[in-house]
Amino acid sequence: MRVLLDENMHVQLRHLFDEGVEAETVRYREWTSLDNGDLMRAAEADYDVFITMDRSIPHQRNLASFDLAVLLVHAPSNAYDAIAPLMPEVNRELRDVKAGTTVEVGAT
Repeated sequence: MRVLLDENMHVQLRHLFDEGVEAETVRYREWTSLDNGDLMRAAEADYDVFITMDRSIPHQRNLASFDLAVLLVHAPSNAYDAIAPLMPEVNRELRDVKAGTTVEVGAT
């Protein structure tokens, strides 16, 4: 499974995914200049899941039209120490996530 971490996600989180999950960042792909719609279109070609803390994404786009799942992380901040404890839940959700859906983890 391939996941793309939004630019608001700490880069070191990519090391906390279960075996079989390959994670890259928006910054690594040099896609930081893309708006959310263009980013989602670019991501669906190469990734299975887009992971973000941007709560506006589910309201901005018809996510069912993308061949990509969105995993929305709710944490007090985007600091590594705030998100790392949620990674077991993220990994559990990744096992069953389906394209065109949004899954939320963490406190809402």
